[in-house]
Parts: sequence; C-alpha cells; structure tokens
Amino acid sequence: MNAIDAPGTTDRVLVIDDDPGIRRLLISALGFAGFEVDVAGDLTEALEQVARRPPDVIVLDVMLPGADGFEILQLLRDRAIDVPVLFLTARDAIEDRVRGLRLGGDDYVTKPFSVVEVGARLQALLRRARSGAPAAEETPLRCADLVMDDPRHEVRRAGRLLELSPTEYRLLHYLLSHQGQVLSRAQILEAVWSYDFGGDTVVVERFVSNLRRKVDQGNTPLLHTVRGVGYTLREQAHR
Repeated sequence: MNAIDAPGTTDRVLVIDDDPGIRRLLISALGFAGFEVDVAGDLTEALEQVARRPPDVIVLDVMLPGADGFEILQLLRDRAIDVPVLFLTARDAIEDRVRGLRLGGDDYVTKPFSVVEVGARLQALLRRARSGAPAAEETPLRCADLVMDDPRHEVRRAGRLLELSPTEYRLLHYLLSHQGQVLSRAQILEAVWSYDFGGDTVVVERFVSNLRRKVDQGNTPLLHTVRGVGYTLREQAHR
C-alpha cells in the first residue's frame, strides 16, 4: 500500500459499486492513502451522498442494479456535477470504455484492478482538475472557426456551443495551444493526464476520437491523425 502517496489535502472519494467486497477494499485502500471515502450501491444512494457530502472525485462501476454507471454519469453531468469520474469496467468490455468516455467519464480501470493503480489514477485526475488546470487565457484560442473562451470556459465551432467534459476541454486546450505541431500520444498523456507511471495511451486515442466527433462533425476537419506519430490540430492536413 505504500506505493500510493497520500494526497496533500484530504480529498473525498465517492465509490459507487454494488459489490460489498469491492467497497470494503476501496474504503480500506483509499482511506489508508489519505482519502475520505463515501460509498453508494445504487443511483438513489449515490444522489443522496452527492447532495449530503459533495465528492472531489468519483469511482463508478459500470454494472449496477436499476440504473447502470452510464445512466448515473449522464444524470450527474445533466445536473452540472462535473467532478472527475473514474470508471470500473470488465476486462474485455471495450465498448463500455468507449461509451463511458463519450458520456463524459475521465478515465477507467479494468476489473480485476490494482488498488495502487486506482489510487494513482485518482490522484492524477485530481491534480489535473486543480493545480494542473490550464491557466485562463484572456485572448481566446482560435483555429479557423473553432474558438475557446477560457474565462467563460466555453468552446464554440461555427458559433455553436460544444459540450465538453473536463478532460475533453483540457485536451482541446493543449491541442489549440500547440496547433500545427504534431504531438505524440505520450506527450498528450503526460500533459493532459499527468500520469506518474506507465500510462495507457489507448485512453488518448479514445478521447481524441470523442473530441473529433464533437469538434469536426459536419465541419471541415481540424483534428488530424499523423499515422505512426500522433495528432495535430490545424486548418488543413498537410498533403
């Protein structure tokens, strides 16, 4: 357990999982790491916990009774609860990972999981949401008709407001700040996720795919893949 560094301040984690064994494990492991841990087993309990003691980060199981993790996340986002969310998914459920990220989840781990990895990923999410957040730009960031107004925390494409999750916003900010440059998956992972361990670059591919769907759908493509290298945001792809 000493592989998880205790947070500098006491952060509150809400674990939403219907498995009593997993809840006990995470209460013990994350509590030892310095987190305050609340738990819920279904939608009703989750909403009660959020209302009573707002969490700083959420661990959310996909398979839950009544309403599944995707429905819970959608409801939380609809209520403007935008704290980072870490999904717990089945090892082979690739479609679960993709769907969770598209709905506004920020990261995922697969079952069976390492409590050390869960703790490290939660800390990375919190660093990114707080001290790692991009500084507000007084001058809007632009690329063609894509505009990011940082003080308002708004992104528009051709005048249309885009709904982005916190991680999607940070990813787009990084790409806009380095537009025209080809950025590797490892560079993006380090800048946006700030992992202190061997991060999985697959999560970068998923988020870029989600971001491309929101930014480029119905418009001239701005987000380009450079095969074998990484990604770049620019007005036209080089021929």
